[in-house]
This record gives sequence, C-alpha cells and structure tokens, in this order.
Amino acid sequence: MRNGYTGRLALVATIGLVAALPALAADLPDAMPDDNLNAVLWDQTSVEAQANALGAYTLGRIRLDEALADKNWTAAPVEQTGNFQDFPPAIILDVDDTIMNTSPYQARNITTGSSFTADSWTQYVNAQQDKPIAGAVEFTQYAASKGVKVFYVTNRTVDEEKPTVEEMKRFGFPMGDNVDTFLSVKEQPDWTSAKGTRRAFIAKNYRILLMFGDNFGDFTDDYKGTVEERQKVFDANVAHFGHDWIAIANPTYGSFESAPYKGDYKLPPEQQRRLKQDALTPWDGK
Repeated sequence: MRNGYTGRLALVATIGLVAALPALAADLPDAMPDDNLNAVLWDQTSVEAQANALGAYTLGRIRLDEALADKNWTAAPVEQTGNFQDFPPAIILDVDDTIMNTSPYQARNITTGSSFTADSWTQYVNAQQDKPIAGAVEFTQYAASKGVKVFYVTNRTVDEEKPTVEEMKRFGFPMGDNVDTFLSVKEQPDWTSAKGTRRAFIAKNYRILLMFGDNFGDFTDDYKGTVEERQKVFDANVAHFGHDWIAIANPTYGSFESAPYKGDYKLPPEQQRRLKQDALTPWDGK
C-alpha cells in the first residue's frame, strides 16, 4: 500500500511539473547572444582546456631541466645582455589565464550582457574568484625546489596586487620570500602594459630560463599590429615556442581578437565583428 501511494504522489508531482513547464520557461530570460560564449565555455568547463595546460606545464619541467644544465640558455635574448651565464636562474610567468583562470569574470559578462571595464575588473580581483590553471601550482613549486626564482609579470595594477598575492599564496604559488617577484603595472613609472621593461629589470640580476603566457605580449613587445604583422613577428621568433617560450591556450580574449580591426576600439561592435569575419578564410563549399 505504501509503495502504491508513493507512486501516485510521484505521478501527480510529475504531471504538475509538466504543466508548469511553459510558465517556468516564460519566466526565464532569453539567452543573450555573445561572441565569446563557446570560448568561455571551453575555458571554464572542458577537460580539453585542462589537458592542454597540463601538457604545457609538463613540457615546462623538461625545458627547465635542460635550461639549468646549459648556462648559455636564455629566454630573453632582447633583454638579457652582458655576461649573464653565472646569474641565478629565474622564470617569468604571466598571471591572468596563464597561472590563474579568470573565466568567472568572462562568464559574468556573457550572462549579464556586459563587457570589460576597469572598475568591474578590479571588483572581480578583490573578490578573489580565480582558480589555478591546471598544472601551474605544481610547476612553479617544482621550479622553486630547483632553486629557480619564480617571477610573475602581470598587467594587473599595483592597486590590485594585494588581493592577487593573497589569493596566489592561498593556492600555494611560491612568492619569492624576501624578493619582490610580483611585478605589476605602474609599480615603477616605466612599467607599462608592454612587459619589456619588467623583463629587462629581472634580466639585470637573473638568467631568465623560461617565459609562460597566454598572449603574444607575454613574450615580446612587438605583439600589436595587423594579423599579417603579428604573423611576421611570430615567424621571426617561432624557434622559441615550445622551447623557452611556452604558451597557454586562451581563446576568450587577447591581442589576437583586436588584430583584424587594428586595435581601434572606437569602432562600433558591428564593424569590429565584420572585420573579424573578413579575416577568416572559409571553405568555399566545393
């Protein structure tokens, strides 16, 4: 008798839910179209993103051991000058979407129909909602265990440094002890969003073994320009990638996205989208 009663209750509940579905659907907001949806979905939920990052940081361990054994090895040929062979070793990593995943911020922009602003980004940083990129904590700890100084060259601002460092310490990233290894924008007057001056600052006292980033600008200051100009710079530096420059995949934002419209953010979004479409090479259907 109890099983039959329970079954009838379940049937009534199911019928009620089915009847209510149209009303529930009507109460849900329409999903807003956003060019970044699939990229952020991949970044935030896919095992493929995790696998890609783990592969990059596994390669990093191999390259780090090779670099430690070769005193002439440097990942910063532009900034590393003079007799650097006996300098203590260091590596440089970008922060956002190289070692810490910021996809909650991108996801909020998608679900609310908003876009990047400096104020909302700082609010996000203060909320400390990041998660470590797969393999990043373990790799940096491995480097530190080998006596390598781990530097973080980030375009987070000096005002955003305190909550970021707190978050990174909580995750277990090595933070340099008595050396300031977190180099943020405007921490010194010539530390702009272009990172060359900060790489040069490190290279004065350390041999830079490896650099990690998710954006071309994490490796060279010649990262801006058209798609063709960026390709020319990449081709000139291609031997570095997978060797002493290791890239973490990030399809959600970066200098690649603005290249088709030459970084002209004053253009209306519709025109930016059209120029991005024009940069594609589609199959002709034949």
